[in-house]
Amino acid sequence: MTATTVTDHRHAAHRAPRGQRRGGTSVREPWAGTGDLLRLALRRDRVRILIWFVAIVGTVAATVPALEVAYPDEAARQARAALLTNPSAVMMTGPAFGLEDYTLGAMVANELSLSLFVAVAVMSILLTVRHTRSEEESRRTELLRGLPVGHYAPATAALVHVAAVNAVIGAGTALALLGSGMAAASSLAMGLATAVTGLVFGAVASVTTQVTAHARAATGMAMVVLAAAFLARGVGDVIDAQGSWLSWLSPLAWAQQTRLFVDLRWWPLGLSLALTVVLLAVSVRLARHRDLGAGLRPERGGRAVASRGLLSGAGLALRLLRGTIIGWAIGLVLMGITFGSLANSLEDMLAEVPDLGAWIGIGSGDLIDAFAAAMLSYLVFGVGAFAVGAVLRLRTEEEAGRGEAVLATGASRLGWVASWFGVVMVAAIVMLVLSGLGLGLGVQAATGSADATVRLVGAALAYLPAVLVMAGLALALFGLVPAFAGLAWAGVAWVVFVGWVGALLNLPDALVGLSPVDRTPTVPVEAADAGPLLALTAIGAVLTVAGLLGVRRRDVRSN
Repeated sequence: MTATTVTDHRHAAHRAPRGQRRGGTSVREPWAGTGDLLRLALRRDRVRILIWFVAIVGTVAATVPALEVAYPDEAARQARAALLTNPSAVMMTGPAFGLEDYTLGAMVANELSLSLFVAVAVMSILLTVRHTRSEEESRRTELLRGLPVGHYAPATAALVHVAAVNAVIGAGTALALLGSGMAAASSLAMGLATAVTGLVFGAVASVTTQVTAHARAATGMAMVVLAAAFLARGVGDVIDAQGSWLSWLSPLAWAQQTRLFVDLRWWPLGLSLALTVVLLAVSVRLARHRDLGAGLRPERGGRAVASRGLLSGAGLALRLLRGTIIGWAIGLVLMGITFGSLANSLEDMLAEVPDLGAWIGIGSGDLIDAFAAAMLSYLVFGVGAFAVGAVLRLRTEEEAGRGEAVLATGASRLGWVASWFGVVMVAAIVMLVLSGLGLGLGVQAATGSADATVRLVGAALAYLPAVLVMAGLALALFGLVPAFAGLAWAGVAWVVFVGWVGALLNLPDALVGLSPVDRTPTVPVEAADAGPLLALTAIGAVLTVAGLLGVRRRDVRSN
C-alpha cells in the first residue's frame, strides 16, 4: 500500500507541469505565469489606460493646430519666442532651441514637450506602484504566489505592462504629430522620447517599492525624485538657456536635449534607456534582500496610545491627507509665484506685436488682468485635481478594509464620509487662498501693482463653487456607483482640456459650458454675475447630498 502510494506520487510529480513542481513553482522557471499576470493587469487597467491615452495623445493632437491658429505667422511666433527668455518661462518649459527662427515645430518642442514628459512620468509611477507594492500591501501577491507563478513573474508582468502602456502612448503621440503635418523624424523622436521618459520613472518607482512597505510612501518617494529632476532641469536651464551641466543630471532634460524639430539628435535617449536598465538591475538586487510584503526600510513603531483626534472622522482624514495637502499647497504657491513673474514680459510682447490684444480678445489696458485670470484658472485645475483625488481616497480606504475599522469604533458611514469631505473642502479653500496669494505676489513683484495680491486672493475664492462641483461629482460616483468612481478624473481632464485649448479650437458653447471653471465669472463679481456662482453651488450641493445618501444606503466595499 505504501509502495503504491509512493509510486503514484512519483508519477504525479513526473506528469506535473514544470512550473508547478516544488511547492507551486519550478526553480528553473522563475518567470512562470508572467503572460497570465500581464493579461490580468491589462484587463484591470483598460479604463485607466484609455483615459491616460485620450488625455495625453488628445492634448498633443489638439495643441498643434491650436498653436497654429494662435500664432499664424512669423511675427506672432517671434513675439512668443521673446517670452521664453524670461527665467520663469525657462523653468516651466525648458531649454529654448530655435528662438532665432521660431517655427511651429520648435514651439511644439519647447512648450509642449515638458508637460508631456511629466505626464507620462506620473502615469508610469502610479501604474508601477499599483501593480507591485500595492499588490503586496493588499496581500494579493502572496495569494498569487500560491499558484504556479514564478518568483519574478509579478514584478516582470508589472514592468512589461508599464512599458507597453508607454509604448502605446509614445506611438499615439508620434501619430498625432504626423497627422498634424509635423516633420516625420522629429515626430517619431518625440514619441520615442515620451515612451523612454515614462520607462525611466517607472524604473524609479520599481526601486522605491523595494524601500518601503507602503504604496503611498513608495509613490511619494518616486514623486520626490520626479520633482528633483524637474527642479534640476529648471535651474540648469536658467543657468544656460541651452542646458547647463546641472540640466544633464535630469532625465527630463535628456528627452528635451534631443532638440526636436530644430537640430534633431537621438543619442540623449540612450542615456534614458541606460538609466532604466541600471535602475531595474538595482530593483532586482534590492528585491533579493527583503521578504515578500516588507520593505528594506524598517517600519517605525506607532505610539502606544493614539491621540484623541484620530478617534474622530475629521481628525483621521486630516492625519491621512496631511502629506498630500502640504505637498499640493507648496506646489501651488510656487507655481503661482512663477506664473505671476511672467506678467512683466507681456507688455514688451504687446509692444512688438500690437495685434496681440485683438487675438486674445481684450484691450491693451486689460492685458495683465486677463493674463492673471488665465494663470489663476490653471492653478484652480490643480486644486480641483487635489479635491477629486482626496475624495476618491475614500474608495481606497474601503478596499483596503480600513473603512470597516473606522466604522467598528461606532462611527456612522454618513458621519465618516461627511467629515472626510469637509476636511477636503476646507483644504481646498486654503489652497485657493494660497494660489491667489502666490500668483498675486508674483504679479506684484513683476508689475509693482500694490493691490494685485488682494484682488487675486478674492478671485481665487470665487472658484470655490467650481471646485465643489468637481469634488461633489467624485463623491456622488463614490456613493452611488463606487466601481466607476474613477470616472471623476474624466471630469477633471475635460476641465483642463477646455481651459487649455477650448478657446483656440472654437469648441461649441454647450461643450465649453460643461466646465465649472469656465462658468465662473471673473472678480469683481457684480450682482448680475452672481447667478453662475449660485448655480454652481447648487449643483455641487446636489451632487454632495446624492453621494452622502448613496453611501448611507449601500454596504461598505460594495459596487
